[in-house]
Amino acid sequence: MDNKEPSAARIEDGVFLGFVLIVSVAFALVIEPFFAAILWGVIAAILFAPVNQGLVGMMPRHRNSAAALTLLLIVALVIVPAIILAMALVQEATLFYAKVQTGEINFARMFAQFQASLPRWAAAFLERLGITNFAAVREMLSEGITSSFRTVATQALQIGQSAFSFLMALGVMLYLTFFLLRDGPKLAAMVDRAAPMRTAYRQALMQQFVIVIRATIKGSIVVAIVQGVIGGVVFWALGLPGALLWGVLMGAFSLIPAVGTGLVWVPVAIYLFVTGAVVEGLILAFCGMFVIGMVDNILRPILVGRDTRIPDYVVLITTLGGIDLFGFNGIVIGPVIAALFIATWNIVTKMRTGADGLEGPLTEEPSGG
Repeated sequence: MDNKEPSAARIEDGVFLGFVLIVSVAFALVIEPFFAAILWGVIAAILFAPVNQGLVGMMPRHRNSAAALTLLLIVALVIVPAIILAMALVQEATLFYAKVQTGEINFARMFAQFQASLPRWAAAFLERLGITNFAAVREMLSEGITSSFRTVATQALQIGQSAFSFLMALGVMLYLTFFLLRDGPKLAAMVDRAAPMRTAYRQALMQQFVIVIRATIKGSIVVAIVQGVIGGVVFWALGLPGALLWGVLMGAFSLIPAVGTGLVWVPVAIYLFVTGAVVEGLILAFCGMFVIGMVDNILRPILVGRDTRIPDYVVLITTLGGIDLFGFNGIVIGPVIAALFIATWNIVTKMRTGADGLEGPLTEEPSGG
């Protein structure tokens, strides 16, 4: 029986908690190089957990086989198409940059055509704004665009050098995904028992984490793919160069709420109008507003429903902030942090107001009104 003084016991508890913190930080530093692989492994396991559970239901004594089949499905549906698209995109970007170098695509000439086609009132308006040195602007834009594609081409050449790192990260992701699919419920139960929170709070936050992951992927990535495909097809049908490249850019920009694909198709439509390609400009504007733009309004509610009730302005700010801090991974991390922030403060509100229980979505908006 332990007869130590309470003060000595508190000191030992404090030392132990400090040791727990140090070990946890050290563990985080060790796995930091594979942060992206771990993140996407967790996301893949969460998204495909229902598929794996269905397979386990059909073969309850073969959990390894069920997890392996689910992993093969992930590779066939996600990994292989993504690699093929990346290879095609690199080739398209390289060809596009080659056309810029040879002068087949001349941004300076395009800008000169744009300047010459401006009506008098537009030229006068720009002059009142002090924008009169069109030659300098043309040179700056041309150099900026050219240098951007030069960077893309350079990165394309470096992909082969970093292939080993990519394959290693991909292997870690798939390896982790297999075990998360097979042992996911057990691991979740371990985390639930270890977390120093009340049961209701732990379950509410874990539920919110899973909901936001699924909603973000379904509502953002799937919509981005559809919008990018439609945009690329429209650009290809109109005979615009680099259709695949512009389609991927539209898909990427669609991940940013509010502005989205308009950052790509609106400038191109304006250019088509001022250079005399009125029909092509009208077709692009119509498709941009009523086809590409409506995909988000139609698909997102179907895919996401009311799983997440995060205000649009919060999604916009946290997505941009997440991208700035974490790169591409911030597309998921930003909204997840926002959802957990809202859920945590809702718990605090419920505690302060003395509310019992935490049933229902923590980010639910007040009814009525």
